[in-house]
Amino acid sequence: MFAGLDALTENPFSVVLPAFFLDLAFGDPRYRWHPIRLLGDLAMHYERALRVLGMDGYLGGVLHWIAMVVTAVALWAGVHGALLSWHPFAAWCWDVWLAWHLLSLRDLLDHARRVHRSLPNIEEARCWVGWLVGRDTDRMDRPAVVRATIESLSESIIDGVLTPLWALCLGGLPAAVTVKVISTLDSMVGYKNSRYRRFGWAGARSDDLVNWLPARLSVAVIAVAAALLRLHPVDAVRSAWRFHGVLPSPNSGWSEGAYAGALRIRLVGPIYRNGVNVNDRYIGEPHWPAALDECHLHRALQLTLLCGGLGLAAGLAAIYGLHWLNT
Repeated sequence: MFAGLDALTENPFSVVLPAFFLDLAFGDPRYRWHPIRLLGDLAMHYERALRVLGMDGYLGGVLHWIAMVVTAVALWAGVHGALLSWHPFAAWCWDVWLAWHLLSLRDLLDHARRVHRSLPNIEEARCWVGWLVGRDTDRMDRPAVVRATIESLSESIIDGVLTPLWALCLGGLPAAVTVKVISTLDSMVGYKNSRYRRFGWAGARSDDLVNWLPARLSVAVIAVAAALLRLHPVDAVRSAWRFHGVLPSPNSGWSEGAYAGALRIRLVGPIYRNGVNVNDRYIGEPHWPAALDECHLHRALQLTLLCGGLGLAAGLAAIYGLHWLNT
């Protein structure tokens, strides 16, 4: 009698679509037992245990990575299996609930909208943009705040939306959970300082790896979105190809370059960290404006929302294509 529900729990469409629209409608819920918050707690626990054992180098970092991925996937599978044995609908609810927490399109848009609304008050705008970027904000003027916000949108559309969404479509919850664990590890231990240069190597490099292909495919998504919004799709592709190497990250320059071209603007520019100028280079053609305003940010928000929708469509098409190949 549960044959239809059994099929529901195994059908990626049945998880991806409700999870995406739950995120779009309600954003990422905030409460103490949030799965990602629990992942952070677990990561700190494992790190402390490994450091007590003297494993604070590359090997310790690799073991930390393995422990986190295995534990997270095993917890999902254990709960899924237990609920499935009770009732397939309960297992489906668990999968949708967890997948919802792995996507962050609505939160990304909401953070940028807060900056947009606060732009008339530069102090408030600096405060909000500080939630999005890891740089000094106290000397930012409005154009710099807008540039930084658009940069955050263009970078986070990959690791916050496209990569987990496509992982969910192609590999189900195990792949999506793994991607989210890797992203969490990169944000917690993937620093090039004395404490984490070796211990955080596995987390940082695996994050580069899982985002490598989505970053490059994002250029096509951004270009199509630009065409639908009557922006500049050809410039999006050209700019991504020309300027992707400006940033030290192997991935973020592709989407930032594509956003710059789609909007015909310059991004990045002067960046200060702890009072030190760490960058003066721009992404974008020299004749494109860098003095950005509310209108540029509004168009970037439209572009990001549409990229999320196109990413969903591409992921669902991939599911259908794989199903067709297997039949």
